[in-house]
Amino acid sequence: MEIQLTAKQLKMTDAIRDYVHEKMERAQKYFEHIVWGQAFIFIEKRAHKCEMLIHAPGQTFRALAEASDLYSAVDLASAKMDAQLKKFKEKTRTRSKMRSGKDSMRAVRGEPVFDPASVTTQFSVVRQAVVPMSAGEAVREMESLGHSFRLFQDLESRQIRLVFRRDDESYAIVQPVKKPER
Repeated sequence: MEIQLTAKQLKMTDAIRDYVHEKMERAQKYFEHIVWGQAFIFIEKRAHKCEMLIHAPGQTFRALAEASDLYSAVDLASAKMDAQLKKFKEKTRTRSKMRSGKDSMRAVRGEPVFDPASVTTQFSVVRQAVVPMSAGEAVREMESLGHSFRLFQDLESRQIRLVFRRDDESYAIVQPVKKPER
């Protein structure tokens, strides 16, 4: 892991540099693919501060600590960083166990496996019986039920249609068509 170290208002010694590198490299026990790390050590109003940043794929972790001496500040920041990394790793491990357990049971039963991580929006499922009726009947039934749409089978064409209320309070019908081949 590449570590960038910056010191402000204090002299960087080899001992401090080695100590910070040693503490930051402990993060690799949680993640194999850490992109790079940054450490900022500085003195502000007689307090020694250390800020650590770890950049992993898709995630950045930050820990800031303050102490009366520099080594204590580095230790505190390192401990905070370790706690964050451990918590994140446990959370991802728990999620993957739950997902794989549910998915394997669904696969055994022959059900389709749905990956909620791939969907960014939450959906609710509305079940409607598809009944043969005219578009006018579908609108009346939709309004009587208080819904904003109604799925129905068109009496004339026997095709599935969807009638819905637009924002301007007019109605529209969705008529599915096959995608033209290129």
